[in-house]
Amino acid sequence: MRTRVQTVLLVFGVLAVAAFAVPLLLFTASDRTQQLVLARSSDLDRFTSLMDRAASTQDTSAIALEARRYTQLYGEPLVVTDTRGHPVVQTGGMRAADPAVARLVDTALRNQTAHPRAALRPWSGGHRMFAAPAGTGTQISGAVVLRADVDAAAGDIARRWAAVLAGTALVALACTLLARAATRWVVSPLGRLEGAVGELAAGLPPEHTPPRAPQGRRGSAAAVGGPPELRRLATGFNRMARTVTAALEQQRRLVADTSHQMRNPMAALRLRVDALHTHLRPTGERTYAGVNAELDRLENLLDDILALAAAEHRAGELTVTDDPDARCDAAGTVLTQHRLWEPVARRAGVRLTADADRAAGPVPAACPDRELAQVTDILLDNAIKYAGDGTHVRLRCAAEGPYAVVTVTDDGPGLRAEELDRATTRFWRSSRQAGTSGTGLGLAIAEQLLAGRDGRLELAPAHPHGLRARAVVPRAGAEGDTR
Repeated sequence: MRTRVQTVLLVFGVLAVAAFAVPLLLFTASDRTQQLVLARSSDLDRFTSLMDRAASTQDTSAIALEARRYTQLYGEPLVVTDTRGHPVVQTGGMRAADPAVARLVDTALRNQTAHPRAALRPWSGGHRMFAAPAGTGTQISGAVVLRADVDAAAGDIARRWAAVLAGTALVALACTLLARAATRWVVSPLGRLEGAVGELAAGLPPEHTPPRAPQGRRGSAAAVGGPPELRRLATGFNRMARTVTAALEQQRRLVADTSHQMRNPMAALRLRVDALHTHLRPTGERTYAGVNAELDRLENLLDDILALAAAEHRAGELTVTDDPDARCDAAGTVLTQHRLWEPVARRAGVRLTADADRAAGPVPAACPDRELAQVTDILLDNAIKYAGDGTHVRLRCAAEGPYAVVTVTDDGPGLRAEELDRATTRFWRSSRQAGTSGTGLGLAIAEQLLAGRDGRLELAPAHPHGLRARAVVPRAGAEGDTR
């Protein structure tokens, strides 16, 4: 936003300065051109009066002497002719027979003056021609043609333009500094507010934007900055943020405290149930086994709730903080987890194979080894548990562009298309999995762990049947890694 506001102010300032500078430049050039025209017109009037006097006295010596002195002094040639166009005096190499001079003489003898109309510019050069008739009224006694050098006038215009442009540059610089200061003053509360909103959205306690400075304290207003409306907005946000943050923290503590506090009575309950085992009749064995199974299920549920809460909290932290040192060899992690899970799969009647080619080199992933191992455990546990006896589970790790991808594929029954969208929903379980143990939190935990590392969990059908789960995380040091 700061760039957009500053750009608008700068564009407005440039247009305002240009609206002032351009007319001033044009007026300067026009004014200097007018001065040149007036000066040379005055010189022409002088020579036309001398020519009129010479025509009445038939003595051209005075005008010839004056024309030569003028050319010697100013370096500008003159041509004076009589009423028939015959030259009376010619100076500076200019001749009445020259085509351009002849046209001007003809114009003057028709009782018309000729002055240049185009305004000069700093790059103008060469000369301009002036012509005027000699005589009074309709009595024409001759013509005077003057060739004026414009280099001096163009130099004056260039110096005036330089002064105007220098002043314009100073004004533009002042406008730029003012725009930057004004933008910083207006936008700085929004920047702090944006950062606080990002932290609040991540579920972290926000760093509150500074409140309105108390009156009477020098420097406080400058430190806070911003218009009063934005400062009031920041104050309102602070109140809202404290309320929301307190609610989120209470919810997080409730989940954690509840899970922890329930462990003690559950442990005591298990001890009492175990103590009753020796006093049970054979008909009570089935009930005893069911109670133990439910206790195991409750303990697993508490473990998963704590794991999910920790994963969500960590994902929130990573949205506003960075962990540049987090990296691991995804291929090595996959092979380690394969060795740990292969006996488990064998006991479940599932064939587990791994495809992680270490000969091609490590696959660096931008996440800690423990998090990637936890995600892999969740995917393998789901595949082995729900694929069924006699199925094949394939574990694969590979680098795909800027990402490291861990894939777990099984050839079990899989999930229907409408179930894939709900698979990561908390506590959701497929109707076909009703006979198996589980809390329905595993994939939700994996999704949160991957999201915290700018990764994602992808679920898709496997062909011809089964489920394919892909854990995608940025590669450490890859161009696609946005950390």
